[in-house]
Amino acid sequence: MERPVAWTKVKEDEKITAFADAYKAFLDRSKTERECVATSVELAESAGFVNLRDIQRTGSMLKPGDRVYRNWMNKSFMAFIVGSRPIEEGMNILGAHIDSPRIDVKQNPLYEDTGLAYLDTHYYGGIKKYQWVAMPLALHGVIVRKDGVRVPIIVGEEPGDPVFCISDLLPHLAQEQMEKKAAKIIEGEALNLLIGGRPASDSEEEGDNSKKKKESVKENILALLKEKYGVEEEDFLSAELEIVPAGQARDLGFDRSMILGYGHDDRCCAYPSLRALTDYTGVPEYTLCCILTDKEEIGSVGATGMASHFFENVTAEFISCLGSYSDLTLRRALLESRMLSSDVSAGFDPEYSSAFEKKNAAYLSRGICFNKYTGSRGKSGSNDANAEFMAMIRRILDDAGVCFQTAELGRVDLGGGGTIAYLCSKYGMNVIDSGLPVLSMHAPWEVISKVDLYEGYRCYNAFLASAHAIEN
Repeated sequence: MERPVAWTKVKEDEKITAFADAYKAFLDRSKTERECVATSVELAESAGFVNLRDIQRTGSMLKPGDRVYRNWMNKSFMAFIVGSRPIEEGMNILGAHIDSPRIDVKQNPLYEDTGLAYLDTHYYGGIKKYQWVAMPLALHGVIVRKDGVRVPIIVGEEPGDPVFCISDLLPHLAQEQMEKKAAKIIEGEALNLLIGGRPASDSEEEGDNSKKKKESVKENILALLKEKYGVEEEDFLSAELEIVPAGQARDLGFDRSMILGYGHDDRCCAYPSLRALTDYTGVPEYTLCCILTDKEEIGSVGATGMASHFFENVTAEFISCLGSYSDLTLRRALLESRMLSSDVSAGFDPEYSSAFEKKNAAYLSRGICFNKYTGSRGKSGSNDANAEFMAMIRRILDDAGVCFQTAELGRVDLGGGGTIAYLCSKYGMNVIDSGLPVLSMHAPWEVISKVDLYEGYRCYNAFLASAHAIEN
């Protein structure tokens, strides 16, 4: 059952290009989860959404058609449009994650070695460490001083900015390195970010062995940080600094049919999900919800990950503003909901065809992809959506003329992966994994198809507008 190429079915080139351009702008502004939430808040407010906390403080009651959002610790985000039906009849939910594989700066990072200054790091998520060396890198994040002042940091993105890098060993001296397995070519403790090499202007003359002389480059870096950002070395203790590839998302190919960018996993699902919600007009039949969550790449842990209770807590607060809260109302609302848990799928790569089973692989430019189950090997850690829900999705998308495909993540015994789907299905709601095919997933630069991005957006629009038809 080979699915058709979406380019041959979707004759909306101008809309595809415009949506891709807007997505690239979002991607460039949202290289960290904090930046993604800030951009999402702007997008939501420009579409008439108001902060749920403001509704709570004033004691106002929500009515059908009202739009609210909740920023959760600047790391996760939820937004709702109130439907005409009672909340106990469930919601149509779109969910995606906004964290991406990267390299984080440690809490005590700054050091000098033989006249070079570095930041010590700890990688985040599943990366091939050797892919991150000898390339321009940018520093994004926030430093929070003891007085509570947040100092945003973005260095390496503007044309006049300096960039940073992790150095590699020259091939002339790399005989031993090249004999190692790929996982060991670059060790985690060797992913140290080179940030400076100039000593402080008042350093001692050559031959002085004082500590000040030995750490004069570090001293100079600290002076620059103090001058520009007003921070001290100890402020690294309360900092969240992320190392990401420097540069903008770009069109890929002579035909400009693809996008090369950092963070497609999973922002190529998060952005069209949010846009589908903010672009919705009128009063929906069922309440609509979009969740953008943190920490998926490391198991959805922590207070901002999907394994926490922030989703149900915010939903409870939302229901209370409808004037009908009870524990049973909350449970019924979650039970009767249905959800597209959107995360990317491994796009079939003919250069590595042995890793895939062709009949059940995701292909670029064949539309949004549905994974009935994910997990690894024997479906371990999978949600495994039921056939009735899959049939409903097929009907919704076929009626809307959306191009879609189904897939698994690689060969059965080769590997696998997980998403947030199983964490949402614990409420008893119908959940299925969906998302865009990606080449070079988890690499510093990933590849998606523009037409898949647009079909994802059309899919989410069709799903939000659909009606329930399954008895839980």
